Amino acid sequence: MEKAIKKYFPIFALPTLLAFMIGFIVPFVYGIFLSFCKFTTVTDWKWIGFKNYTRIFFVNGKLDTTFLHSIWYTCLFTLVTVLVINVVAFAIAMALTKGIRGTNVFRTAFFLPNLIGGIVLSYVWLMIFNAILQKYDMTIVTTQWTAFWGLVAVVAWQQIGYMMIIYVAGLQNISPDLIEAAKIDGANPRQMLTKITLPLMMPTITICTFLSLTNGFKLFDQNLALTGGNPGKLSQLLALNIYDTMYGTQGWQGVGQAKAVIFFIMVAAIALVQNKLTTSKEVES
Repeated sequence: MEKAIKKYFPIFALPTLLAFMIGFIVPFVYGIFLSFCKFTTVTDWKWIGFKNYTRIFFVNGKLDTTFLHSIWYTCLFTLVTVLVINVVAFAIAMALTKGIRGTNVFRTAFFLPNLIGGIVLSYVWLMIFNAILQKYDMTIVTTQWTAFWGLVAVVAWQQIGYMMIIYVAGLQNISPDLIEAAKIDGANPRQMLTKITLPLMMPTITICTFLSLTNGFKLFDQNLALTGGNPGKLSQLLALNIYDTMYGTQGWQGVGQAKAVIFFIMVAAIALVQNKLTTSKEVES
């Protein structure tokens, strides 16, 4: 059987490899190429070198801080959501693995928001936020910070249940014998958490951190529906800023593509650093 698998593996792997090349590798490489071109369609292009990258930061010789603002705004948003989502999801998972009554009902209730589409979810929360804030003569887009915390609340509410399920699976994978042995040795709840649970949960924490990190950086639909980038594009996250550049201004498609390349490099670098740090922690544990 093993010989047959090795013999025919290239035949079965070829369709998947071709699909991956056509659907991902070729568009990705061609997208990098187009970031150095002025174009209206992918076949109507003109090579202009690094001018698109220059236009990201300078327009008509003046500094344009819109993209820089969206970068630090996205980084701050991602940092806050990663902390909120993972801390709350882990706490709920710990509570739901203590054998309390109605555990399955609570798990289902917390997970349900993840099943609702981002656009629909954002419009529902938009009405809720504005109904509350109008009592104070405000809306969700009165300032960039009302928009910021509104986005944090919506994204956290949607994703906490999903991360909770992953944490529950990780907690249930810890050997009960190990927990029992730690209790017999006299470990208190804090020691159980820091010396037993957290070290054994590092692979799960890595997965949840990576998922919430990438979700924060690539967030688009909630940003578009909830704030639309208002006020004055100050609540634009990176994905919405790139979209607005690509389709909001005629002749700026190349600039939008250049922003997308920078966006990819940022996310890839952060993912590599995060993976290296969490891997080193796992080894130490």
